[in-house]
Order: sequence, then C-alpha cells, then structure tokens
Amino acid sequence: MTKRPIYLKPIILGSSLLLCSLFTASPLRAQESVDVLIHENGTERQESIELPKSMTYPIDSLLNDWKAKNYIDLGKDCSTSTVNPQFSDSIYIDRLSRMPTLMEMPYNEIVRKFIDMYTGRLRNQVSFMLSACNFYMPIFEEALDAYDLPLELKYLPIIESALNPSAVSRAGASGLWQFMLSTGKLYGLESNSLVDERRDPIKATWAAARYLKDMYDIYKDWNLVIAAYNCGPGTINKAIRRSGGKTDYWEIYNYLPKETRGYVPAFIAANYVMVYYCKHNICPMETNIPDATDTVQVSRNLHFQQIADICGIDMDEIKSLNPQYKKSIIPGDNKPQTLRLPVSEISTFIDRQDTIYAHRSAELFRNRRTVAAANTRSSSRSKGSTPQGDVTYHKIRNGETLSVIARKYGVTVKQIQNWNNMRNTRISAGKRLKIYK
Repeated sequence: MTKRPIYLKPIILGSSLLLCSLFTASPLRAQESVDVLIHENGTERQESIELPKSMTYPIDSLLNDWKAKNYIDLGKDCSTSTVNPQFSDSIYIDRLSRMPTLMEMPYNEIVRKFIDMYTGRLRNQVSFMLSACNFYMPIFEEALDAYDLPLELKYLPIIESALNPSAVSRAGASGLWQFMLSTGKLYGLESNSLVDERRDPIKATWAAARYLKDMYDIYKDWNLVIAAYNCGPGTINKAIRRSGGKTDYWEIYNYLPKETRGYVPAFIAANYVMVYYCKHNICPMETNIPDATDTVQVSRNLHFQQIADICGIDMDEIKSLNPQYKKSIIPGDNKPQTLRLPVSEISTFIDRQDTIYAHRSAELFRNRRTVAAANTRSSSRSKGSTPQGDVTYHKIRNGETLSVIARKYGVTVKQIQNWNNMRNTRISAGKRLKIYK
C-alpha cells in the first residue's frame, strides 16, 4: 500500500479551514476533552475534541479485572520513570514511517497531542495495557490474520476499552471491542437476560474482524473504517455527503462528531506508543503466564456456584473465564453453551458433571421449579418429594444418570433421592429405583 506523504504543517480541512497546533487541556474537562484553536476564513475559534472513553479510565478500574489482579504483579518494579523525554516532530515522523504497518500512520499536531497524552499523564495506563496485551493479543492476531486484515488493528481495543473486558459505554456498547447491541446481534453475538456474547473476548474478536472487513469492502480506506467503527457507517456517510463527496478522513474531519475527530489520531498514537514505549521510559507491568484453559459443552442449566463448590474453583476465576454469562448462569437447557475452565479442572468437571448439575439445583434455580396450579387434581405435586400416586420401578441401564432418569419421568433428582433414601447421586446399572407418578 502506498502511503500519502506525512506533513508537518497543519492539517487542511476543506479549502479554507486550518487546524492549528495550539492544543490545551480544558481545566474543567481535563479528563474528557482537549481544546483546539481553529483558523477559518481569517477568524479564530476554539473547539473541544472529546477524548475516547478509554482514555478516561483511571488505572484503579483497569486493575480490578480478575486477570489483572492475579497475573499482573504490581509488587515488582518495572522501572517506568516519571520522566517523559521530549522529541522533535522530525523524530516522530521518522519513527512512524519505520513502523511495519499496512495502514497509513500519518503525523500531525493532533496525532502528537495524543502521543503526548499516552506518554504523559496516561503512562501508567500504558504500562498496564502492555501487560494486558499478553492476555488478548494472541486472540486478536489470530482473527485478524484469518481475515487477512492489518495486524495493527489489534490495538483498536486499546482505544475502545483500554483492554478492560468489563467496559460499558454510556451508549450501551460492551466488551473489549465495544459492540452495540444491534451490531453485535447482526454479527452473531447472542444477547439476552443471561448471556451477552459481546463480553466474550474470543467470539467478540471474530465478530469484530468480520465487521472491519465488511467496512473496508465499503470504504476502501482504513481511516474511514476506523472512524466508522467509532460512530457508525451512517454518520460517516452523512459526513461524506456534507463535505461534497470527499472520501478522505482528514477532509471530512470537520463534519464528524467530536469524539470521532480524536479517534483516528488516538489510534495512530496507540500504535506508536505500543511500539516505542521504551523510548518514553515506559515499561510493562510484570506479567505471569496465565493457566492454560479449555472448553466443554454444557447442555443443561448450570450455575457457577455449582462448579465452584464441587470443582474447588474460585467464583471470580470462573466469571473471568466466562464473562458472557451475566448472572453466573449458563442456560444450557435452551441450547448447548460453552464453558471455559482451567485445563487442570476439565477432567474433574467431566468426571463429576452429574454431581455438579444436581448440587444445590433446587436452591440455585428456584425460578425454574415446576409448580401445580391451585385447586386442581395435580396440586399434590407441589408437595415435592412426598410419595404420591402410582409407583414405578425403573431399572438403571449402563450410562444413565439420575438427571437423565428424572427428565424421563418428569420429576426432579432430589425427589428420586428422597424416594430411594439416597445420600448422593451415585447409581449402579442393574439396580431399581422407585419413581412416583
């Protein structure tokens, strides 16, 4: 891809609009926006550019994630200095030109402002994100490579979420890639009261790769694709029409929402700082290697507490590995769902799954109990495990579990245990069980 020349002079917006380099942080909105002085037709006016939401997250909120708390070692000195060396524009131009990127990485005063933010007051956040990259970059790179997309897009979630998997925007976007609900569903991400796959790092990443590829097929310009990812293709199309049909990001810049005006410069700055952080005396926080994980399919309703109690896994770890489940419930009865666990616990789950499913099920799934309507012949069923009606003797076959038998007769595992004086859910082929209809 041939890159356009990178100019040191101010950006030209349209035929008569100049954007000067006089950036100042607004004292009242220091965490939310920066001010820019615009010269237009011989006059001057000041305009605020909103910062991407990720640039306003305090470092404490980023460190609250379970992975961060367990695998990023804050006790080790990573030698990040408080001193940020200053460089000339020519140095920044040279460094950006040397980066092995397919996407255009131009330099101007706006880009420099965002570089200064990342290497200045956000340097601790950068140190965190450099460490968090160990968790997520392999996932991002695999999906982008599969769709033959520029790998520098792997830094887009830095702008979207600061690599915070729990990030939720004011508009309702969620997850590392900040999908809106409607866009997520369009790209196959399930969302309901119990499941939100926008929070799943793997599924959301592959959905984002498909979305980015679709946007590039439309605009054929990566800067416009990045801008569209922020504000939506409808807003980009409107800006193109208002600009008289221009299809260059910098030429439609003045017609974009305030946050989107800072979005592409922030993306360029993020790519820069993730490559040249050492030049600014920033180093990654110490990161330990996370435990290997694997997945199993769950075809019955399952609560995280059941897994934690029987397998001895910390609840917070289960939640961190399975962030798509909003209420710690996996609705496997609806359709098979994926459960991610440490590799060391996969065999334990498989070997003891019948016990896990039965454990505290009546307590944890109260909203799924079966009750009889009042004043009907079947009202006696509400008495639970008290023997009522005709008795049937079921001969246990090889491979059967109490859950399978209970579903066959429309009763609960607990009822079968009470009717047969069972202390646990272990059963043996050939024996008979009493079942009351």
